[in-house]
Amino acid sequence: MAETSTIARPYAQAVFEIAKAKGQFAQWASQLNALARIVADDQIQAMIGNTSMQKDQVAALICDVAGSGMTDEMRNFVQVLADNRRLNALLEIDLQFEELRAAAEATQEAEVLSAFELDASQQQAISGALQKRLGRKVNLNCKIDPSLIGGAVIRAGDLVIDGSASGRLHKLTMTVTQ
Repeated sequence: MAETSTIARPYAQAVFEIAKAKGQFAQWASQLNALARIVADDQIQAMIGNTSMQKDQVAALICDVAGSGMTDEMRNFVQVLADNRRLNALLEIDLQFEELRAAAEATQEAEVLSAFELDASQQQAISGALQKRLGRKVNLNCKIDPSLIGGAVIRAGDLVIDGSASGRLHKLTMTVTQ
């Protein structure tokens, strides 16, 4: 069986092109994210895997759970996925759509784990430095992790910068033990 990322790619690309043409990246992203969360539910997974249920029934159930905020286009998209038995690829479709969207909007999500809460000027400094390094607008998601002791760990896509005290101690321990 093909890998999920390979299966998801044409669907993510198609949804991206529709959202781009309509200028509705945020709306499509929100709906895809909601659908991915719904499909990840164990009870929904059981229904998707139940071959005695009709594809139309599964698609209708997922759309009903998603609620009235779903557009007709998104409902049609869910039906296409159900017809092709690709509902399980929704999480990967959502991830790939977000990557395409970020590239189109020249944005990058970055997670900052810090030992203490960062004030606005610290967040702005980190964001500015990352924007300079990555060449795109950076959206920070800041979280506190007291186990870092001090400093911060920054993750932006494949980039990981570990400036934490615990990370430095780990490196020191590795150097001493070699």
